[in-house]
Amino acid sequence: MPLELVTIPCLKDNYAYLLHDAASGETTLIDAPESGPIFAALKARGWHLDQILLTHHHWDHIDGVGAIVEATSATILGSAADAHRLPPLSRALVEADQVKIGTEIGYVIDVPGHTIGHIAFYFPVSGLCFTADSLMAAGCGRLLEGTPQQMFESLAKLQQLPPSTLICSGHEYTAANLAFAATIDPENSALKARIRAVTRARSGGHPTVPVTLSEELATNPFLRAQDPYIRQHLGMADATDAQVFTAIRALKDKF
Repeated sequence: MPLELVTIPCLKDNYAYLLHDAASGETTLIDAPESGPIFAALKARGWHLDQILLTHHHWDHIDGVGAIVEATSATILGSAADAHRLPPLSRALVEADQVKIGTEIGYVIDVPGHTIGHIAFYFPVSGLCFTADSLMAAGCGRLLEGTPQQMFESLAKLQQLPPSTLICSGHEYTAANLAFAATIDPENSALKARIRAVTRARSGGHPTVPVTLSEELATNPFLRAQDPYIRQHLGMADATDAQVFTAIRALKDKF
């Protein structure tokens, strides 16, 4: 059976996620922005936490780890490249390493750009990918440590996943990202429809994540550098895809 997914709003606009395997009773947390909402979600379901998967070292993804580990004795898994600036790891991970929840195997994907040591976790049976601040809903993370080329290559990896994959990103930035996307791809009917849907969701206080990769491919300008209309709109018809991506990222930084 697929893993059960719980999306947990944290802090002002962060998300953490719980994954639960009903057969084994095992539960995994992806990122820990703060402990309170995570404890509440576990208690409401009667689940015990077994492990924490960390995507990157930023405080708003790890601040709750200490309290959670103290209460649950959960193991901590994170990037080997970031081991020096993550909470003490039970296991350090590199690309293609496997993680397990019950009988389901997940895979580590190296996705530098937002940070150098950023990783994502892909669970193919359940069709879930936890991308945090790499591929985000309608956007991508700001390049705080990496280069545009690194982020372009990271997103290219994620684009190869099955279109039905649910992308579980780390923040509620969707409305702002879509407002920017409309300046890059203003005639995109799928984008217009997504803006309407997100407006409805947010007005009702509902999360806009996770979202299918297929919807990202249709509406996220950072995955659409090859699109002829976008290239024409930016005056970059003869540029490489990486150059178009770099230009879009620079425009977003000023938006």
